[in-house]
Amino acid sequence: MENTLLWQTLRTLNNLEQKHLGQWLRSPFFCRREQPVLLFEYLQNCLARGVTPTYEGAFEPLAGQGKQPDMHAIRLLTSELLAQIEHFLVYREMFAEQANFDIHLAAAYRKRGLEKHFRQSLHSARAGWGKQPYRHAEFFDAQSAIEYELYQQLSAGRRTEALNWQQLSDQTDTAYIARKLRQACMALSHQAVYPANYQFGLLNAVLEHVRQTEALQQIPAVSLYFYCYLLLTEPAGETLFQRFKTQLFENLDQLPGDEQRNLHLLALNFCIRKINQLESAYFREALDLYKSALNAGLLLENGQFSHFAYNNIIAIALKVGDIDWAEQFIHTYTPFLEKKHRDAAFHLNLARVEYGRHNLSAALLHLQHADYKDLINNLIAKTLQLKIYYETGEFDALEAHLQSMQTFIRRQRGIGYHKTNYLNIVRYGRRLMQHNPNSRQARAALRQKIEEEPVLTEKEWFLEMIDH
Repeated sequence: MENTLLWQTLRTLNNLEQKHLGQWLRSPFFCRREQPVLLFEYLQNCLARGVTPTYEGAFEPLAGQGKQPDMHAIRLLTSELLAQIEHFLVYREMFAEQANFDIHLAAAYRKRGLEKHFRQSLHSARAGWGKQPYRHAEFFDAQSAIEYELYQQLSAGRRTEALNWQQLSDQTDTAYIARKLRQACMALSHQAVYPANYQFGLLNAVLEHVRQTEALQQIPAVSLYFYCYLLLTEPAGETLFQRFKTQLFENLDQLPGDEQRNLHLLALNFCIRKINQLESAYFREALDLYKSALNAGLLLENGQFSHFAYNNIIAIALKVGDIDWAEQFIHTYTPFLEKKHRDAAFHLNLARVEYGRHNLSAALLHLQHADYKDLINNLIAKTLQLKIYYETGEFDALEAHLQSMQTFIRRQRGIGYHKTNYLNIVRYGRRLMQHNPNSRQARAALRQKIEEEPVLTEKEWFLEMIDH
């Protein structure tokens, strides 16, 4: 039974959810037959013992030991139990938020003509949503649902009285606009990694409406995604970046963690695009965004820190000269790295810190201390070693290192851009060793070649060494 939808669903339930599901199944209101309970108990026992369930094993508590399984009957029972679990999960989703329960309760009271009960439930719904911290699209959805229930109550037989139509319309529009802009930004994020051509429907009308409506621009769930979309799509998007960044930092706690994380990542993608266009001011902007995400605890997933983000943060901090902060970051976040990356990332990045302080011998010791199983970390370490050998005048060691590095890179497959980049680093490392520093013409020719090279991440260092 391990490939059945039933077993795969049950395996996702934690102990408390299994307990509540058992209570659900034993209630005659939800389940009137004993057989689904017996099947659930068998499967729960399999989960507890860590064994895979079988149809034969499932049939035994239902029909008795030694009897031949009726496969048709057991499959029908499996479907019945899965349907019960699905109802249980839907119930939990619908009423996970108490204020949503109050909205549904208000609707039930309204339909029964219990006005006092209705108003108490609606008041509880307003209070419940008002107490929770977020002002995201779902908040405005709830406000729209509350206003809709009130509208239904007020309009019943009282068409000549004042109604809450304007509030209902405004909340409905705000909920739609917030969700539409959020989805548009998510689509842009996906397009950055996958070539897709999405049709955005009413998005242009939404953008224009927000431009014309100052009140909407004061709502973070609208304005943050509005500015984010514009800065990612318009040629002059950088003029909106500071406004977006200020609003993001000032209103961070008004959105759930996943939205905070996504907005930071979208803004970081914008900064990286600007950095790739040689706009160096965006290194500092990127570090500010990383620091904001770190302070809000947005970069830890399941208690772990991505070693890619770890390396990027340190590289950017060193680029803007925050060497002491970079070292503090290393000691703080290394324990959160996946164990297989921890030692190599720790020593590689301490080597980068020591290199930034011009402690070249200390940097070299760190580089030689770790086993770099990750390909990119290995290449970063080899590049740093190249720079240290050149700057300390160890040209024999450098020549051997360049040959070894070239052989290593050529053996790698499927690394695309990285292969081109690191082979260029080796090539210009040799050119740097061979050029005549006393020839102005030779320096100028090499400088021009380096400046025109489209794929060369260490371009700045090579140009600095030419003039050194």
